[in-house]
Amino acid sequence: MAEVAAIMRVSKMTVHRLVHGGEMAAVRVGRSFRVPEPAVRDYLSGARTDVA
Repeated sequence: MAEVAAIMRVSKMTVHRLVHGGEMAAVRVGRSFRVPEPAVRDYLSGARTDVA
């Protein structure tokens, strides 16, 4: 999740909340979660807002 946090420029806790809240897809591997690259792209494309 640290890599995803760096890409998104947010904290690891923010990524953790997004995954556990169901807003971002992730795969559980043992006791940790892996976030596929397409899931990050999908989340970021859906989170865009237009700034006036």
